[in-house]
Amino acid sequence: MFFEDSKSLLYSDTAVSDIFISQYMPSMDSTCIKVYIYMLFLCKHNKKATTDELAKTLNLSLEEVKAALTSLDNLEVISWVEDKIKLTDLKDIETKRIYRLKTVSSPEQANENFEKNKSRNNTLSAINSKFFQGLMPPNWYLTIDNWFTIYKFDEDVMYTLFKYCHDNNTFHKSYIEAVASNWHRRGIQNFFDLEKYFEEMSQVRGIKGTIIKKLRLRRALTEYENEFVEKWVIDYKYDMDVIEIALKKTVGKTNPDFRFLDNLLTKWHELGLLNAQEILGYEASVKTQYQNSKNNQISQKQLPKESQRDNFEQRKYNDDYYDNFFTNTNKS
Repeated sequence: MFFEDSKSLLYSDTAVSDIFISQYMPSMDSTCIKVYIYMLFLCKHNKKATTDELAKTLNLSLEEVKAALTSLDNLEVISWVEDKIKLTDLKDIETKRIYRLKTVSSPEQANENFEKNKSRNNTLSAINSKFFQGLMPPNWYLTIDNWFTIYKFDEDVMYTLFKYCHDNNTFHKSYIEAVASNWHRRGIQNFFDLEKYFEEMSQVRGIKGTIIKKLRLRRALTEYENEFVEKWVIDYKYDMDVIEIALKKTVGKTNPDFRFLDNLLTKWHELGLLNAQEILGYEASVKTQYQNSKNNQISQKQLPKESQRDNFEQRKYNDDYYDNFFTNTNKS
């Protein structure tokens, strides 16, 4: 007994999974998408086609088709081995990634995990609704779950992470992960830690603006220069009064070097100097010691020249010498 679909081509449809659209399609070029959708159509109707036929049908060159197939294979959307192409079941892959085998827990652990997962699910739902319009790709759920484990953030911090990146108009995974890594490096775990960090960063922004103005830079600071300023303000706890002392030492330099500033501020920090008053006192003492050392060197150079005068033993004469002297003179 055979069953056949009575719909003609005019009334039939080819389904494209939402996982493909949300997770894979954004990173593909138009040729890959074109080839993939046509292969879905061929699979549905159990048709065969060579790469040459694909190229002719889709009005592409053979090289473009082969490049598209290679790209789809690298993304694991298809499996291409010699002349055989197999379309991957994207739904099955994501299901296996998301639903992993769990170990058996005690009732207490199970209850704790339930409450934790309930709170995290609420956070995921809020992130999905606010930043993905309810269409967050499935792989994001696994990514966020991993970030909870790696960075030890609580739910408020995780939600704020997405809001921070969204508000900065840089909302792609690599950037969000870089921000998360930076927060983790700063010891941020809860919202109190994050509030303190935001206060420090507000101070950093103000100081960066002042530095740009003082140095008359006609550009924003580079990523590495930003890291220097964050270190001075957040790690060393230095304010603009201290940093300005260092800036004044760049006077006369054609291109102010942030590495020079960092070395100077790092030296002060390692010496345990905490504020501008202590640093000015230290610099004054260093200047005095240098001047005294210089004066001593000058004195030591001049001393031999001055002491050479009269630096000999006076010859002594007795009465016999004078008597003999005059006697000898009369004889001559």
